[in-house]
Amino acid sequence: MRSVADSMRFRILEFNGKVDHVHVLLEFPPKLSVSVLAKHLKGVSSRAYNKAGYPKPTDKALWNPSYFASSVGGAPLEVVKQYIEQQARPH
Repeated sequence: MRSVADSMRFRILEFNGKVDHVHVLLEFPPKLSVSVLAKHLKGVSSRAYNKAGYPKPTDKALWNPSYFASSVGGAPLEVVKQYIEQQARPH
């Protein structure tokens, strides 16, 4: 994913996930659309998953075609990063 970030000129500030979803904090220029970023990140991670030889989900794609995105505008980045880090813990 870092290679995609470098080539598309965005930064992955924080990343954490579970079996069924991920949380990612990105910083990107306004010229990049969220839908393009989601498409590329899903594509790269799917290829890496398949290349690693993990079992494929039966009768469905690795990623759901939908996604959720939200702006964190005025929130302090450290607070958002901490929230993402804590998502690995049971809640």
